[in-house]
Amino acid sequence: MKLIEKRLLRGPNIYSRQSCIKVIIDLEDLDNVSSADVPGFTDRLCTLLPSLDAHRCSLGVRGGFIQRLREGTYMAHIIEHVTLELQCLAGSNAGFGRARAVRGQPRCYTIVCAYKIEALIVPALETAMSIVAAVVRGEDISINSLLEPLRRLVKRHTVGPSTQAILDAARQLNIPFSRLTDEASLYQLGFGARQQRIQATITGRTSQIATRIASNKQLTRQLLEQVGIPVPKGEVVYNVESALRAAARLARPVVIKPADANQGKGVSIRLTEPAAITQAFNQARQFSTSVIVEQFIEGADYRVLIVDGKMVAASHREPPYVIGDGKSTIAMLISALNEDPKRGEGHSKALTRITVDVHTEVCVQQQGLSLESVPLAGQRVILRENANLSTGGSANDVTAQIHPHIVKTCEWAAKQIGLDVAGVDLICRDISLPLTQQGAIVEVNAAPGLRMHEMPSHGSPRAVGKAIVQSLFKQGDDGRIPVLAITGTNGKTTTSLLIAHVYQSTGYKTGLTTTEGVFIDDICIRKGDCTGYWSAKTVLGSPEVEVAVLETARGGILKRGLGFDYCDVAVVLNVAGDHLGLDGINTVNDMAKVKRVVATAARRAVVLNADDPCCVDMATSLKPHIEIVYFSTDSQNPVIQAHLAQGGRCVLLEARTVIFHNRTVQEPILCVDDLEITLRGRAHHNILNVLAAVAALVAQGNCSTATIAEGIRSFIPSAEKNPLRLNISHINGVTVLHDYAHNLAAYRAILATAHAMKPNRIVGVITAPGDRRDTDLKELAELCAQELDEIVVYEIEERRGRQVGEMLDILYTGALATVGEKKPVHAVNGVQQAVLKGFQQCGPGDLLLVGGATKLNDLQLIAEQIDSSIKTVANISD
Repeated sequence: MKLIEKRLLRGPNIYSRQSCIKVIIDLEDLDNVSSADVPGFTDRLCTLLPSLDAHRCSLGVRGGFIQRLREGTYMAHIIEHVTLELQCLAGSNAGFGRARAVRGQPRCYTIVCAYKIEALIVPALETAMSIVAAVVRGEDISINSLLEPLRRLVKRHTVGPSTQAILDAARQLNIPFSRLTDEASLYQLGFGARQQRIQATITGRTSQIATRIASNKQLTRQLLEQVGIPVPKGEVVYNVESALRAAARLARPVVIKPADANQGKGVSIRLTEPAAITQAFNQARQFSTSVIVEQFIEGADYRVLIVDGKMVAASHREPPYVIGDGKSTIAMLISALNEDPKRGEGHSKALTRITVDVHTEVCVQQQGLSLESVPLAGQRVILRENANLSTGGSANDVTAQIHPHIVKTCEWAAKQIGLDVAGVDLICRDISLPLTQQGAIVEVNAAPGLRMHEMPSHGSPRAVGKAIVQSLFKQGDDGRIPVLAITGTNGKTTTSLLIAHVYQSTGYKTGLTTTEGVFIDDICIRKGDCTGYWSAKTVLGSPEVEVAVLETARGGILKRGLGFDYCDVAVVLNVAGDHLGLDGINTVNDMAKVKRVVATAARRAVVLNADDPCCVDMATSLKPHIEIVYFSTDSQNPVIQAHLAQGGRCVLLEARTVIFHNRTVQEPILCVDDLEITLRGRAHHNILNVLAAVAALVAQGNCSTATIAEGIRSFIPSAEKNPLRLNISHINGVTVLHDYAHNLAAYRAILATAHAMKPNRIVGVITAPGDRRDTDLKELAELCAQELDEIVVYEIEERRGRQVGEMLDILYTGALATVGEKKPVHAVNGVQQAVLKGFQQCGPGDLLLVGGATKLNDLQLIAEQIDSSIKTVANISD
């Protein structure tokens, strides 16, 4: 078998709201071979992966998939389940999958599997394919050797517990988030101008100077001492001799630690003898050029977490230790302790496995023991001098026991350093008593870990991740800006431009994506077809965008999924036959399922075309709390009548006026005959786009109807503002109508507009993209031949897999078969030559319709040939 196509669907998609991989595999000689056809297959696979027994499959019960295996199921289905299970065994749970035969491609199957770690999914799927193939052949497999590289990927890419706590809290508060880079654990919470950023527990509000102060333990101690906060006495030293003299002045025992290390690295405590001080100094110098010799404070080790100036949690930290049983060595006791399921590598679990190293050996030696010693039953042996969780320590929640005086002291310490999120370390004998005379603050940490508070060894978990998120967003603020997503077969760009123009005219900083590019207000920051995942991410990641208007096309949905989790308002303009036969989308109903992804992502309202049955059908897929706002040019449409009877809101065209039916109130908005975007009412398809734009704006609810009307009236459909959409030029008495019509529905709309302009004759220069089906091209040619007085067909350079001249022949043959000798039909190679040919067939008062994937520059050839200039006019007068 072989993998022939793969796509990572990062956002909501046609299969799931989860991130998924979609692949097409060719089963080759395993096609039509079921698990029951291969002797011993099921037993070998279940021996290899016994945890497959938990898979319910379509039967919906534990063991359901195993039952399907024994009955006989095809290999693509098996690969799907093995891929999911490998992710789980590697440490990243995933549960959604699907496998289906590809229509029209023998032996080929589509497999869809959900994933949480993108770097893991492709290796997991490829490993699953190799496992299934090996089981078919009866080969021996070492599952652990296959899982090990997958587990390393999970370890490398898994989010740390502190970051995960914040992300979980954001999800709970419905705040969107996304990872900004794969290399760094840097996340954006929220959209646009309301976003915040975090990296672990460093936030966008964390002062750089405060972080630098906190990393300098001596400076931290000095600043706290200046405001009367109890701290241990200490000195910074740079050599052993200075360390010994400082220890003598401080009165032993002392603590020696690096001046700027973290996680307890290089820290030695309770030192009295010169030899021990010398050894501790040398250890500390491995982590910092400067070393602190500090007064030892008797007591227990506590961490107090301060967020936005307030204490949110406190933990009592204990160093790792073992309890003797009178039989086992210390090394054996450590090994047994590491078997605790709560312990894992690094920060993967609530507790960290204990690493035996030189620090462990020294600590044990100081207690008169070695790793091979057998401690007495009940004897407690400390394994490390520090209590950091990262080195195997444990933490018990004491938030409810902490004394108010200690709370205030820790809050003052965080403010003195200037940190919005701080971990204050203190030593005291009793956390329930005032700190004075019984302890001191020993450190204030930037980027404190949250694991000890979210997953304490004992006591109540504290939602400290939520506290950090709530410090960044005010109550009720979900970090979202208004997001309007527009989809449909035709009219997306114009509708998106209309909506964005209204917002810009009211002063909103607007982010816009279209087939022409990505725009922040009127500034194009990226050119090209920008209607997919990455373009939406660009707009929503811009810290200045206050409103996002996102044209969302079929291709982007199928290739990457949506670039947002939810939009406020989704607009579905229409669903027609375009791009059929591509990406497994073969019918208009298939296309409607793609467009429905946008509709089901709405969290406030969906705007639907009541005159389009596919749009109307989408209403049944929406959750009950989502408002439906219909638009229509037919006020007597039964869908409209029923919706109004139920108190629904609509935007209708009545007596050439856009009317907003706001439940019991009918409010005239504007007259379509006054609008340049509708060619004074002659461009019916743009009237529909105006209705949709008005409906979207009233559904969003942040613009008055007067503002909406004023904004749409001021929209000028120029070639600069809306290129290739109903652009008008005049050349020596010939009107040139240039439009990006590229499918049957679009050509039908632009032809109707051309007739409404009432020229003497209409000469058309037409084409279509080469990836359309032969039947689609033929129908398009037949329509244009019927509606035009004269037709010129041409072939675009991007033939998309077709042979040279193939598409030209289909268009020419289709048009000629329709009209015979009744009308002139010309076939021309090259777009500029075709446009020139069309113009040469026109006389004064005629209209030249240029459709398809031409460019505005192509019209320049005409001007050069006739020694005239093209003058683009803003509107057409009567």
